Amino acid sequence: MVKILKILFILVLLFITENFAQPVSVLASVDSSDYLIGDYINYSLEVIADKNVQIISPFIRDSLKEVEIIRELEPFKSETENGKSTTYLFTLSYYDSGSVTIPPIAVNYKISGDDEAKVLLSNPVTFIVHTLPVEQQAEIKDVKEPLTIPLDWKFILLVAFIVLIIFATAVFFYLRYKKKKSMLPVKKKIIKIPAHVKALTALDNLDREQLWQKGHVKEYHSNITGIVRNYFEERFNLPALELTTTEQMQQLNRVSSAKKIIDETEQFLKNADLVKFAKFIPIASVNAEMMKQAKDIVNKTIPREIETVEEKLENV
Repeated sequence: MVKILKILFILVLLFITENFAQPVSVLASVDSSDYLIGDYINYSLEVIADKNVQIISPFIRDSLKEVEIIRELEPFKSETENGKSTTYLFTLSYYDSGSVTIPPIAVNYKISGDDEAKVLLSNPVTFIVHTLPVEQQAEIKDVKEPLTIPLDWKFILLVAFIVLIIFATAVFFYLRYKKKKSMLPVKKKIIKIPAHVKALTALDNLDREQLWQKGHVKEYHSNITGIVRNYFEERFNLPALELTTTEQMQQLNRVSSAKKIIDETEQFLKNADLVKFAKFIPIASVNAEMMKQAKDIVNKTIPREIETVEEKLENV
């Protein structure tokens, strides 16, 4: 009789277990119960459910506010004949000492044929974080050894190749610029000599030739008037070399800066015309006076701004 009662009890227990067993189970865990400050903590949440159960992804990050989340991995999923499993993985860290508890995680799910969402809480997870024992006389060192980054030769070769390309490009453009620059025509700086300087220099050179002293009187008068006429062309922008003496004097009378030399210039040009065209042979004093008059004509018509600069240079 007792044996029959035991069998009946076992059958009833199996019936209750089969009909009232949860279709979902949740297990939270870490890989150790003791850590040092700064250690990586591997936290996992495994959700096992029947095939007819739809799991709604839990909001795990909201429950991990007490710790530092280093990395979140992709959920690992697997299936068996009786059900399916999803494991959520996190790498955590904690930077203080003491007991740390990660609260239960709420997992929402639905059973096929039932629109009502149900909730199942995971177990809380507790672990201890310790500080390193401090030796007062010991030297300061890191909590963990510095990570050594392995030498990547491919990366080094890539950087070297890029630097080489940049250097070669810079050299190419430099040589091209240098070659192009060398092919450009060299611009010569033209120094313009003032008209009065050229005229006085030409008169000094003519005086040193001593043409009239050697009997070349006509050539002397022709050259000295040519120098003065050429000076008028540059100084007053007149076609002096193409004009007769009368036309030349008419043109000069229209130039305000030439008023002071009108009489002297007219006498100078008429004396030269007598020698050139009338075959007049002047005495020595007239030849010498011609040179004096020519230099006076030039000196009296030097532009005021140039004259002022020359005076300053002479006083230095």
